[in-house]
Amino acid sequence: MRFIRFFILAVGLLGLAACSGSKFRTYNGPEVTQIVVMKEARTLYLVSNGKELKRYKFDLGFAPVGDKKVEGDGKTPEGAYFIDRRNPKSRFHLSVGISYPNQFDRAEAEALGQSPGGDIFIHGRGPFYKKKSNRKKDWTWGCIAVSDKEIEEIYSMVNNGTQIVIHP
Repeated sequence: MRFIRFFILAVGLLGLAACSGSKFRTYNGPEVTQIVVMKEARTLYLVSNGKELKRYKFDLGFAPVGDKKVEGDGKTPEGAYFIDRRNPKSRFHLSVGISYPNQFDRAEAEALGQSPGGDIFIHGRGPFYKKKSNRKKDWTWGCIAVSDKEIEEIYSMVNNGTQIVIHP
């Protein structure tokens, strides 16, 4: 009788573990060769050799219109960058880093006597976002925010070194 109880408990625990899921997915499709971001349309495209693979809607920084110039301006940079890092422990679920600032961005901020800032990511919303019941669009500090499920997909599909072009 004890063995049967143990067996039922073990099977139940295995079932729960299988249902819990991981935020890390696998992807075996075509290589993502470019990310295209259209800020005004709030649409991000994953592209493979000119062919659209996926598209996502997103939120931006709290001051979404215009190019990022300096740290704290709430704007998302515009221009050509690349994915340069990954953060599996992001407070926004998962994130992939954008190589902002580049040399041009640094020179532009320096001419203004300020820092260009940094730490621009494509990230999820994470638990912080969910706790705020009256969240509005465009709440980040300059990042591109998709849903947690979407960043899981993006994180699995996009490699470091992938070009990202951010349009107004």
